[in-house]
Amino acid sequence: MKKIGILTSGGDSPGMNAAIRSVVRTCLAKGVEPYGFYHGWRGVMEENYQQMNTISVGGIVTTGGTILRTARCLEFMKPEGREQALRSLRHIGIDGLVVIGGDGSLTGAMKLYQEAGFPVIGVPASIDNDIPCSDYSIGFDTAVNTALSAIDKVRDTAYSHDRVFVIEVMGRRNGFIAVDVGLSAGAEAIIIPEMPYNLMDISENLIQMRDKGKKSSIIIVAEGAAAARDVRDSIQEHTGFEVRYMVLGHMQRGGSPTAHDRVLSMQLGAHAVDLLLSGESGKMAGIQGRSLVATDLETVLGSKREIDLSKLKLAYHMSI
Repeated sequence: MKKIGILTSGGDSPGMNAAIRSVVRTCLAKGVEPYGFYHGWRGVMEENYQQMNTISVGGIVTTGGTILRTARCLEFMKPEGREQALRSLRHIGIDGLVVIGGDGSLTGAMKLYQEAGFPVIGVPASIDNDIPCSDYSIGFDTAVNTALSAIDKVRDTAYSHDRVFVIEVMGRRNGFIAVDVGLSAGAEAIIIPEMPYNLMDISENLIQMRDKGKKSSIIIVAEGAAAARDVRDSIQEHTGFEVRYMVLGHMQRGGSPTAHDRVLSMQLGAHAVDLLLSGESGKMAGIQGRSLVATDLETVLGSKREIDLSKLKLAYHMSI
């Protein structure tokens, strides 16, 4: 294998640049030419690429986002789009591809492998941490810490003014960020899509806490479960308390990656190259415990990552 391509696709996540850097420098260390494709699968289809070297990835380990840019490409999800991408890869002489992204990006990689046998290895990158078969995906730890930093500051204001704050974090389809943020921030309630909730019960709990002398509270809600404003309105109506809400939004995607995400990105990027060079394909590089693993993309995409309910139980006990 002489040439390996790299692309980032789907939503950006902190640590993508560290993963790109790891792939590039591992390739160079092993005598392979690395090529970066811009704007995800669209860049592959349109042959928008650049041969990369040590200088082109210098200093990027500290930065968020992705120097290769990212985009969602609906054309690639059609057979004719993948055929065009395959023609481009063969025209450039790419022998294997490392795809860094979430489930949509990995689905595209799997289809390219299944339909054409093209060598691909996926690297999980998603702030949601909802990709199965790896304990962590790139960007999750940074997103949690970014949200936590903001919530810690809000907690000071909530305490000073005897207020309830409802804070909305990202997570359209799951509550992984909400659970870890809520537990680590000492939230009085965590609302996620995977679990039923009752705002009347939450309101009653807040009243009971107020009666015991607890004047301020934090409610964490995942965006896919409810809108923070609606939760605020309901709690305020039922309790009569002064309630504020805040939506953290896309700030959770940006910023310098944490040490955990940088190390994870470098491990998975290097592992992806090693897998390709050893003849593996159609798999995702991941980490389980302290071990680097490789799992068939079909298995990854056919599975579902479940919320750790013990964390929710612990968060409830910590709020009493």
